[in-house]
Amino acid sequence: MKSHSVALFRRSRLLLAAAAMLALLLAGCGPKGPEPGGEAGKDAASERPAVNVEVAAAALRPITASYNATAALEAPGEAQVVAKTSGVLLRLLVEEGDMVKAGQVLAKIDPERPRLEVQRAEALLRKLEAELARSSELFERKLIAADLHDKLRYDVETQRAVYRMAQLELSYTDIVAPISGVVAQRMAKVGNLIQLNSPVFRIVDTTTLEAILNVPEREIATMRAGAPVSMTADALPGRVFEGRIARVSPVVDAGSGTFRVVCAFDPDPLLRPGMFGRIAVVFDQRADVLTVPRVALLEDQGEPAVFLVREGKALRTPVQLGYLSGELAEIRSGLQAGDAVVTTGKVTLRDGANVQVLNSLPASADSVPDVAADAAAADTTTAPTSH
Repeated sequence: MKSHSVALFRRSRLLLAAAAMLALLLAGCGPKGPEPGGEAGKDAASERPAVNVEVAAAALRPITASYNATAALEAPGEAQVVAKTSGVLLRLLVEEGDMVKAGQVLAKIDPERPRLEVQRAEALLRKLEAELARSSELFERKLIAADLHDKLRYDVETQRAVYRMAQLELSYTDIVAPISGVVAQRMAKVGNLIQLNSPVFRIVDTTTLEAILNVPEREIATMRAGAPVSMTADALPGRVFEGRIARVSPVVDAGSGTFRVVCAFDPDPLLRPGMFGRIAVVFDQRADVLTVPRVALLEDQGEPAVFLVREGKALRTPVQLGYLSGELAEIRSGLQAGDAVVTTGKVTLRDGANVQVLNSLPASADSVPDVAADAAAADTTTAPTSH
């Protein structure tokens, strides 16, 4: 009985082993799936949907290089008119916005006290002069000592200086303009007690306006006196004002690493001191250089590159940049004239991706209509890059 049970147990194990072998054989005989790296995988990748893009052609165009900065306009001729004497302000002869000339009377201070001082000094001077005249006659007759005569002569000279000082104080009651220009600010009112050296007016000469730029030292070779400068003002959209570099400081500030460049602008009734201006100093122009629209540049990985469209695929192509001017970028190497680069749709692109070009290019790269170049030629706010 025991041997019969052992035999049944062995038979059951053999049947289970045979069933497992049959299942393995059936699985091995089935169809094999595509390997991940095989030809089927490549076909699947090539069948991915194309990305819609727009392209532009690399073409030969003129380009300018300039240094851009912002600064406020300043008037080099500016003076604060102060009172040279004290007293009550009686009259104001000009107001803010009035044009004045150097030496013109702007206001009057009460002159009564200084006038009385002049009269007293004059009376004492006349008395001493009369005494000196009598002393001179006596001295010629040797009737008085020489030291007494000399003392009286010195007293006359001293009193004459006092008289002139009193006259000067009287003249200071007329507050006059030290320079020609426009009255920018009035700081006193009629009836105010004006103290000595207190400010009364501020006059600005607007015949010449300047903008001071603090330029990085790497640009020192591009800045020279007399170079053309253009400026646009936020307060005057659409207007471009021409100027020149008046002075270039020969010293670089060690703390900031910059040097001063003073730009002068011709007088214009629209410009005012204190206006905020965007200034471009054009230091180079090139006639025919290879350029692409600036929007085609990829700078997300630190190395400038573009997506070059070739045979329906987008190829990431590193490029060497030159000048950046408005909407254009100069290409020193990496592209050829006529190459199509992606301008719209590059955000979702990957290297080697299929693309569908939505716009068309002219047959010749030289005949590519370039709206960006025209805008850049009119726009002087360009930026240089390293050579």
